[in-house]
Amino acid sequence: MNWKIEDKEYKKEKIEFIGNKMCIGNGYFGYRGTLEEYGKEQLVACTVSEIFDDNGNGWREPVNVPNGLYTWVEYEEKKLSVLETKIEKHVQELHFDTGIHRRKTVFSTEDGQRITVEAERFASLEDIHLLVMRYQVTADKDLDIKIHTGIDDDIWNINGNHFKNKEYIEKDGVTGMICKTIENTANIAVAEKKQALSPEGKTENLKNGSVIHVKLKKSVPYVMEKYIAICKETDCTDVWEAAVNCCQQAEQKGYDRLKAKQKALWGKRYEKLGIEIEGDEEAEKAVLYSAYLLYSSAPEHTDRVAIPARGLSGQVYKGAMFWDTEIYMLPMFAFCDPKIARNLVMYRVKNLQGAYEKASEYGYEGAFYPWESQETGRDGCTHYNLTDIFTGRKMRTYFRDKQIHISADVVYGLWKYMNVTKDNSILKEGAAEVILECARFFWSYAYYKKGKEQYEFLDVTGADEYHERVNNDAYTNYMIRLTAKATLDVISYLKSKEPEMYKKVMDKLDYWKEEENIRDLYEKIYLPKPNDSLVIEQFDGYLKEEDLSIQELYSRIIKPNEYLGSPCGLAVNTQIIKQADVILLLSLLGSDFTDEVKEKNWSYYEPRTEHGSSLSTCIYALLAAQIGKTEWAYQYLMKAAQIDLTGDYKLYLGDLYIGGTHPAANGGTWMVLTQGFAGLEAEEDGVHFSPHLPEKWRKLKFRFNYGGSRYRVEITKDILKIIGEDAAKELRVTYMGNIYTCSAGSTLKIQMENREGK
Repeated sequence: MNWKIEDKEYKKEKIEFIGNKMCIGNGYFGYRGTLEEYGKEQLVACTVSEIFDDNGNGWREPVNVPNGLYTWVEYEEKKLSVLETKIEKHVQELHFDTGIHRRKTVFSTEDGQRITVEAERFASLEDIHLLVMRYQVTADKDLDIKIHTGIDDDIWNINGNHFKNKEYIEKDGVTGMICKTIENTANIAVAEKKQALSPEGKTENLKNGSVIHVKLKKSVPYVMEKYIAICKETDCTDVWEAAVNCCQQAEQKGYDRLKAKQKALWGKRYEKLGIEIEGDEEAEKAVLYSAYLLYSSAPEHTDRVAIPARGLSGQVYKGAMFWDTEIYMLPMFAFCDPKIARNLVMYRVKNLQGAYEKASEYGYEGAFYPWESQETGRDGCTHYNLTDIFTGRKMRTYFRDKQIHISADVVYGLWKYMNVTKDNSILKEGAAEVILECARFFWSYAYYKKGKEQYEFLDVTGADEYHERVNNDAYTNYMIRLTAKATLDVISYLKSKEPEMYKKVMDKLDYWKEEENIRDLYEKIYLPKPNDSLVIEQFDGYLKEEDLSIQELYSRIIKPNEYLGSPCGLAVNTQIIKQADVILLLSLLGSDFTDEVKEKNWSYYEPRTEHGSSLSTCIYALLAAQIGKTEWAYQYLMKAAQIDLTGDYKLYLGDLYIGGTHPAANGGTWMVLTQGFAGLEAEEDGVHFSPHLPEKWRKLKFRFNYGGSRYRVEITKDILKIIGEDAAKELRVTYMGNIYTCSAGSTLKIQMENREGK
């Protein structure tokens, strides 16, 4: 398979898109796929995790640090840049098997010279503080050039400057700066160490960079290597000393050794996934590229943060962690890289206090997790997120107030993690308290309707954000029941397996009377049931709203980028929804519903879903695959898997910029492949398979972990094969109601029934 993403021409209007598509990252920082001569106008950004700042305008976002890769060539007193110099050839590449970005540009100067610039960079996995570049210049004739290189501190930010001061400093051949954030005075150091390989040039040192005077010989390249260190006080006691040491150690190892290690470490990641699709290289490439983007933002080094809604591709959505993490991103890591999965769930556990504070703010008990969560665990969402493009006035939204399903999504993530990994130790580390307190929150929020003897949830917003403040949202209510069930299961587990901890937790939370309340909630919660047509109404009164086509809705749009949702958008009083809602419910809790109910609801909601969010198409693909609609599933899979390859996504909500990569769609792509087409589901005592492969796929291969053991799966049209590669014990496998066993080190081979896709 070709592991390369390539653009063979330069188009100025594609700068934003290419910056997303070819971004690199290692979970500590992300660097956009921009060119070395670019500045802030071209959206250059090196976005770090864990450090957020509010410069006083009330909009808190992650910090972009000074650009250590800033480099450009001067010839005859003119800057060579794709923005203003004639180009004979330009190629930009991302090798996503190694996380290496490359560019090659042939410039044609006014006096007819051909000067070629080539550059290669990567965000090191071996040392997460390290950004590495090799820069090369070649000419067709002997000529003199100047290479300007340094650290550009004129930074692109969505919401203004985030540094109160920058201190320029030098030590032992390492130059750089220490930056201090405005809100929390957090220190970040960015340092560089240059090494010229050939030929030597005369260097003129400047405040935050240098100019290298080079006499180029015909066809003999000038080669320079740069080692950039990015060190934050979140993990470095002395950020400048750490940065200096990082640069010096990198130089000692050398570029080629660092690059070889980079290839090996990315190779190990893909080995954990083990994904191969025989007969469809396009799909295989899109799926693996999606996994690359998700891994690039994954916090392997810490549980202080999770994966932001736009990864580390910039400051969009305030760099916040949403419910996307638990529902869309966590499954791949739970099944393939449990260490990262543990960091993701422990981020929520360690930020329980923020959920306490939010519940208290709104007058409720327990834990109300934030819609936009940052490093403190407090809600970063403002009440006025959007601007009316007609009036220019800020619009009140209720994302923060009414999306109570977030607490249920957090519990779902913990439940999913423990179900797959069997790592119940997180209960002792605080997960038990999270689960119990989320249930307490729902108990305090619930409305008990005496006449019907049922608990209802009024004035909420579900996954479909176009309809805010509705009653009895189906997704929300079912996920609340799951939370109540998980709470009762945890209490039962602790009571029987960890009696001392059980007493400690129940005393600490004063939960002795609460257990019966949660049991009552579990038994009496109102759950919208399928109607006579087997359709589950998304919320009370949804089916009474205007029923029209998406095309008709679009015909009513007056101005580009109109926001279609609440409070007064075009979709509000219609059945058009933003993204998968009931379909998400049926995908996640499929065992609660028959295939007929799933099919009827998929067919009803599919033409009424606008897919105004990148969270949507993968879920429609997932359910379609699970119920045998393989061709529909394939179409939606490719939309989700290729979203960051095609740029087919919304850039604005009203006037709010929402560009960047799409980790939820990336994680959802993996879900479609394994949990959809392969039908993999983790059960309490084993796994379940129900494969439905697309017609063109000859064989699907992947790996997964369950209960601390690793397995390899191979699926053809008629054979399901499971190999216990690193298995400590037998695996119980269910297929079509039949029970099989895969022993450690052995191969289980199942002859599958012929089931035609719909």
